[in-house]
Amino acid sequence: MRMGKGHQGHRDRGLGLRLTVASLAAALIVIPFNLLLVVAKMPVDGLDAEAARNLHEYALAHPGVTRFLIVWTDLFGPWPWRVSVIAYAVWLLYRGAPRLAAWAVTTITVGGLLGLALKIIVARARPHLLDPVALAPGDSFPSGHTVNATLGAGVIVLLVLPMLPRWGRVVAWTVACFLVVSVGYTRIALGVHWVSDVAAGIVLGVAVIAATAAAFETWRREQGRRPASPPVEGVEPELVKATHEQN
Repeated sequence: MRMGKGHQGHRDRGLGLRLTVASLAAALIVIPFNLLLVVAKMPVDGLDAEAARNLHEYALAHPGVTRFLIVWTDLFGPWPWRVSVIAYAVWLLYRGAPRLAAWAVTTITVGGLLGLALKIIVARARPHLLDPVALAPGDSFPSGHTVNATLGAGVIVLLVLPMLPRWGRVVAWTVACFLVVSVGYTRIALGVHWVSDVAAGIVLGVAVIAATAAAFETWRREQGRRPASPPVEGVEPELVKATHEQN
């Protein structure tokens, strides 16, 4: 029994180390993001300004649509995603999948902290509009709503993929992409973010998920499990089998 516990502890430390390394690797994304912002500043500023102006005019002319966008951006804001992932992680702990729960919580936490760090480093001002339809605190780059929507939707999809048929997986990814893009659109349309803020948020979220999912997959293979493709099968394809065995 003691050997079993020791072996499990060793495996857990191995996974923890890989997730830590993956998180540090993802942190390096801050460097190219800053370079992109500086090198491509002029053309990006032109696109940002034009989109902000056109969408702001539409928002002022259609208050009903604007109210809907405000509800949508709050409904799928950062905290609903964080709570959803943490709640799912608690359920995974209850079902006896602590390592999968650790992956989920690590991914959304690291991604959120990287987004916050990038905001502080870049310190970009939000759009300044004469007659704003919405206000938001803090700096602009990247969009925190978009970062967390990407992280939350991506994590949840990768957790549920093993339980879905092939067509269900396509639907899950389609819904996730729609939610991420729609949340990003609300931030631009409401005049609280630039287009480049939203694009950076999506890229950052995807990069963090890719890094931690790759680390988890590497750990799985080291444990002698069959190779899997996380975007197709999820990060833990054995989840359904293990759940059935417990039931």
